[in-house]
This record gives sequence, structure tokens and C-alpha cells, in this order.
Amino acid sequence: MFQLGRRAILALRQNLISKIHEHDNTNLYKQFKDLVGDIYTAEVHHVRPRMVVLMDDEGNEIVLPKEKQIPNDYFKKGDNVRGIIESVELKGNKPQIVMSRTAPEFLEKLFEQEIPEVFDGLINVKKVVRIPGEKAKVAVDSYDDRIDPVGACVGMKGSRIHGIVRELGNENIDVINYTNNVQLFITRALSPAKVSSVKIDEETKKAEVFLKVEEVSKAIGRGGYNIKLASLLTGYELDVIREGVVEVDDVELREFSDEIEAWIIEEFEKIGLDTARSVLGQDVEDLVRRTDLEEETILDVVRILKEELED
Repeated sequence: MFQLGRRAILALRQNLISKIHEHDNTNLYKQFKDLVGDIYTAEVHHVRPRMVVLMDDEGNEIVLPKEKQIPNDYFKKGDNVRGIIESVELKGNKPQIVMSRTAPEFLEKLFEQEIPEVFDGLINVKKVVRIPGEKAKVAVDSYDDRIDPVGACVGMKGSRIHGIVRELGNENIDVINYTNNVQLFITRALSPAKVSSVKIDEETKKAEVFLKVEEVSKAIGRGGYNIKLASLLTGYELDVIREGVVEVDDVELREFSDEIEAWIIEEFEKIGLDTARSVLGQDVEDLVRRTDLEEETILDVVRILKEELED
């Protein structure tokens, strides 16, 4: 009888502990469910190949999956990490709390934290688009005509946005004045390129953007990031049209495939340069910055193109 009683007591104790854990897990789930979309800071507990496991001050475990990390993120045990709470899911009875550093909402929340006018509601962040670790575009607006929303967000010599850029691994951030004028918004979204004109087709949500030849590479950007983000920001598929007639003695880059490797030609095409003269019209240093090509390779291409056009 004594042995049976002891087993019953152990079973009751186990049941009680289970109910306490279940109650704690329910409260934890509700607590973090309310924090979804908010910035959170936690410490690196250990690093795994597919995720970083974080621990907050209360001992709660948070996971930062590899795909939610900025490509050049590097963490070691004890580091403090900021991100947004992206989701909370019940895995069995235990909640799994997932952090993200790649979500556009993370950048939006950083603006709220770092820029007082955004926090106070004087400046409104209308939309954020990102290619994490590479480039982002943020459209901002103000209901107060006395406030320059772009200037306030960037700060004197970039002082206000510098901390955000550093947090995101030197992600290049373009801050743009939002407007309901679609043509003007597309023009601004393609900055730093100077757009000559825009032709919009509302039915297909497409727009033809006309630029001078020397502005095309700026509009497209390195790796095509600038035009891709401008398209995401405005909601229009953008098609770049080069103004003017191609010179009679110009030659398509593909014509040089015997002398220039295909992957090198593709690098130029990525930034909108598909003829000999379009490449020769660019500054070499600018080409090094906008492509994945070495200066020596570019100079070799320039030599080949010049020899062809001068013959």
C-alpha cells in the first residue's frame, strides 16, 4: 500500500509540474505574440550552422534562422543581437520564437527608434523595400510642410542614418520623398539616375522610363538592385528606354564574344551597357564600383573596344 501511495504522489507531482509548464508556455506564447513586429534584443547563446540560438534576460530562447540573417552577419557567443520578432509558433506545447533581421519591418522599426520625428509621428514611413545587406529604399512623407522628411531622416552629413546603415551591415539606404504623383514617384525611386520622362500603362502596371545613355547604368544599378527596388517601391514594372539613336558605327557587345568572355559581357549588360560606345562612355572607376569586374579586366575590354572602333 505504501509503494502504491508513493507512486500516486509522484504521478500527482509530475502532473502538477506539467500543468505549471503548460501555463508558463501559454503565457510566454501570449507575451511574444504581442511583440510580433517589434524590435527585440537578445544575447547569442550558441551558434549553429542553420541558426543562431539567442537568450533574453529572462532566459527565454529565441531563434534567428540563417535565412533571416543579413548575408554578412557574423555572431559569436555573448554578442547582443537586434531584430524584429517575426513569428511565434507552438511546437508541441513549447512556443518557438523566431527573430528576423532581413524583414523590411526591421528597417522601418529602426527608423522609429533612431529618428525622433518618425517616433513622434511627424514623419510617416510609407513603404520599405530591401535586398538585405545590399540596398534598400525607404519612402517617407510628412504632413507638416515645414519638415523636410528626407533631410530629417538622413541628418547632417548622414549623421542620423549612419547608425542604421551600420546595424544592417553597411546596407545602402536611399530615402525618398513619397508622392501620389506616380510619374514623379517613379522618377524619385530611380535615384541617383536622372529620368527624362516616364510613360505609364495603368492597366498592366508597367512604365517605360526614358533616360539618356549615361544615366542608364545608374538607373539599373550594380547587379540590377536599383531598378528592382524602384519597381518594388512603386508597384510598377519598369522598362528602361535609352534616348537617342545608337550611333551608326556603334557595335553590340555580343559581337566581341570571340575576344571578350561571355560572363564579362553579361556583367556589363546587368548595368544596361550592351554596346561598345555605351561602355566607352563610362568612367573606369565607376564601372569597377558598379560591376563585379576587376579594373584590369575593364581596361582590357576598353582596349579591345577602342581598337575595333578606331579601325
